[in-house]
Amino acid sequence: MKIITWNVNGIRAVEKKDFCSWLANCGADVVCIQETKAKPEQLSENLTAPAGYKAYWASAVKAGYSGTAIYSKSEPDKVEVLGDDRFDSEGRVLMAYFGKLVVISAYFPNSQDKGARLDYKLAFCDAVLKKLDGLVADGYDIVLCGDYNIAHKAIDLANPKTNEGNAGYLPEERAWMDKFTTSGYVDTFRHFCQEPKMYSWWSYRFHAREKNVGWRIDYANVNERLLPKVKSCVINSDVMGSDHCPVTLELE
Repeated sequence: MKIITWNVNGIRAVEKKDFCSWLANCGADVVCIQETKAKPEQLSENLTAPAGYKAYWASAVKAGYSGTAIYSKSEPDKVEVLGDDRFDSEGRVLMAYFGKLVVISAYFPNSQDKGARLDYKLAFCDAVLKKLDGLVADGYDIVLCGDYNIAHKAIDLANPKTNEGNAGYLPEERAWMDKFTTSGYVDTFRHFCQEPKMYSWWSYRFHAREKNVGWRIDYANVNERLLPKVKSCVINSDVMGSDHCPVTLELE
């Protein structure tokens, strides 16, 4: 099973950059999308009913903001949101059930300048962890993929020292990632690759992508029970169209 996650930074914008062609040729069984910035009724049929895929949406109440989606070649048993209005109102989580596997597309909040939204973000993080713990306790295996808006460790961003007080690399955010990964949820990319300078997001400013001055903030985590079935996790930095690039996870 091939699962791809991608923050497209506006699905209508990325449609103009050959997204539909990419989707048709990516070979994924499930594609998790974040930051759709749209409701499905605002989208073309190419996006809502692409050939070969069924599409599911969790949109924010606020127009042009946040939002997640899942494209799946096979119809899930069920699709649901997190079940917490604080976060469902922003379309932050969409979960697709395939037997005992749950694939989750998640768009974690940005903690913003001076941590203005840090409390909201940490509440979201804890709500997600609680949900995952419940699923795993009920016998489900999980793949949580998406834009976490957190660089976990110094290796995960180009300039850790100068970003220590900035959103996405705050001590509280990194501490939650420590808690998350030590609670039995494996960062599959780092399981396979310990190389530096591997990023999934680059600022649009200062030719950051061209210089590879980036952050790794897009993840695919699995519960430990599922880990033996994970074949690979790679960052697709050659795929353009957004300030993020896709991440691909392969399961047996």
